Amino acid sequence: MLIGEYTHSIDDKGRTSLPAKFKGQMGQTVIITRGIDSCLSVYTVDSWKKLTEKLLENLSITKTSDRDFNRYMLSGAVEVSIDKQGRVLIPNNLRDFATLDKKVVWTGVGDKAEIWSEKKWTAYLAKNTKNPEQLASALEGVI
Repeated sequence: MLIGEYTHSIDDKGRTSLPAKFKGQMGQTVIITRGIDSCLSVYTVDSWKKLTEKLLENLSITKTSDRDFNRYMLSGAVEVSIDKQGRVLIPNNLRDFATLDKKVVWTGVGDKAEIWSEKKWTAYLAKNTKNPEQLASALEGVI
């Protein structure tokens, strides 16, 4: 399971280091795509396969919102190899989408990781950690 929060840099070529805690869990190839909340989602090949199978099984080609979500997730996806230094190259279009600059935050969220611009992550935390009781109450009956 991927957990934690790690701040890293992006070099001029668009490469960022995978957090050391994630390296053994993610394999040599990952899938990076547009995420929700203006971040990038990073999946292992296995977790990506499970997600896409669910999408293709459960979403209808006749429903506009289902087609739109499939396009959003799948058309933005790219398979990326992790280099010998443990870095991934984030394509320009995905860096632009997430407005990634020199500093990024990797977050582990279970079966995937996310890559956030440091500014957006800080703003997200400021907004969403003010009232943990409210977040917990939304999960009542789930955990």
